[in-house]
Amino acid sequence: MLTGLPFLAYLLGSIPWGLVVTAFFTSKDIRQQGSGNIGATNVRRIAGPKAGALVLAGDLLKGALPLFMAVQTVNTSGALGQMYISLVALAAFFGHLYPLYLGLRDGGKGVATALGCILVISPVTAVIMILIFVMMVCMTNRVSIGSLSGAAALPFIMWESTGSWIMTLCAVAISLFIYLRHKDNIVRLINGTESVIWKK
Repeated sequence: MLTGLPFLAYLLGSIPWGLVVTAFFTSKDIRQQGSGNIGATNVRRIAGPKAGALVLAGDLLKGALPLFMAVQTVNTSGALGQMYISLVALAAFFGHLYPLYLGLRDGGKGVATALGCILVISPVTAVIMILIFVMMVCMTNRVSIGSLSGAAALPFIMWESTGSWIMTLCAVAISLFIYLRHKDNIVRLINGTESVIWKK
């Protein structure tokens, strides 16, 4: 169980729910639509809010489920247990970014899957991240700013919530890759061409 769970986490993380759900609702390949991303935001734009909500739930669960299994397996108060938890979290997260079933390409940006992991690791951290996300989205009308703001705050919140340098390093790695996956969004934000949620 211990050795197999990180691999299982990667396999679960690799499930491209955006591709599956969009194909079911519209018979379209989400990778050829909108921004080309398989995440919930692009799915909502192309296939509607119901499809977007289903993808969001699926991406959250594929992070939360292996982490829930992991915390039932090891002692999370010790360094070795925390390293193991971090390994499982990163396996699920990188599965979403580099999905095995899509040839290690065309993955999502990792925000929902990361949140699913963090909900199990530190619910307090997850709640604060959600609040930051919602506040920034409401202020700017852009999902990407909410995601980037939450990712920027993640390591600091994780440290304050857990006091664990191991979990904080895991949070730093997740944040860095979320920023890397949002590089095109960052360029569009700088240029003033980033998509908004609600049209005025």
